[in-house]
Amino acid sequence: MVESNKPNLKIIAGADDLGCTLKDSLVTHLRSLNIDVEDIGTGKYYSVGQEIGRRISSGPNSGQETRGLVACGTGVGVSIFANKFPGVYAATCESVEEALNTRSINNCNVLAVGGMKTDPKEGIKILEAWLKTPFKAPCPASDSKPWPDEISTFLDNSIGEMAKIPDQRFGSCAICCLAKTRVFEPVEIMPGGEMKIVRESPTSAIVRFKAGSVEPAHHHKFGHDLVVMKGSKKVWNLSKKESYELGVGDYLFTPAGDIHRVKYFEDTEFFIRWDGDWDIFLDEDLSAAAAAIEKDS
Repeated sequence: MVESNKPNLKIIAGADDLGCTLKDSLVTHLRSLNIDVEDIGTGKYYSVGQEIGRRISSGPNSGQETRGLVACGTGVGVSIFANKFPGVYAATCESVEEALNTRSINNCNVLAVGGMKTDPKEGIKILEAWLKTPFKAPCPASDSKPWPDEISTFLDNSIGEMAKIPDQRFGSCAICCLAKTRVFEPVEIMPGGEMKIVRESPTSAIVRFKAGSVEPAHHHKFGHDLVVMKGSKKVWNLSKKESYELGVGDYLFTPAGDIHRVKYFEDTEFFIRWDGDWDIFLDEDLSAAAAAIEKDS
């Protein structure tokens, strides 16, 4: 049995419709142990996993150790969404052995369980094992013996290393990271152009062109939104027989299939989003485009 009256521990619990019965049973058991429980109720598995992940990631409140308890049909979906947040180590446990291992090895702070797989009686056993097992405790993975010094040191270091992962990947936010680590790839069929895709299908990208560059007439299978962040350009929509001069902050939507040609007046950078995968189909060569622009100017 877990030691009752744990004033320095708080559990935030939630579930989807398939996990709510199991979650309710576990919450009742936690309260019988005088453990502080905040039950956020029932929602979609992704929203519940996200909310608990966000709350655990924000850190302890009033010095309390804060952990999470999430349940869905299998315990997998809620753990995936909870783990999107830095400092959250959610694990799906279907047995007491898994609960012991993940606390000992991973310092798991969010327990995920499956209402379709685990009955309340077994769920309580899993919960108690997860509650009472400290980090690096002897567990089935260590043959129930203390960890050797080498592995113990590795486990100690792993916690700090895991905590750095969001900083290494995202910095203080995703946009800052994109600026610091952005690596552009040349757009081979568009001399002077470089692009960094930051999301795929629907596709978002940062694109830049050198002053004087020309995009020959081309089209895409998908419509795309564009916002100029730096510089200036002119776009000829040949399908609509219209043209647009764009500067910093200007927006343009080009429908799927519309043939368009572009001229860059200065070094220019813009954000662009396609409704699907990135693609490009040339409708003229560079020399024809240059001649057409010269004639227009």
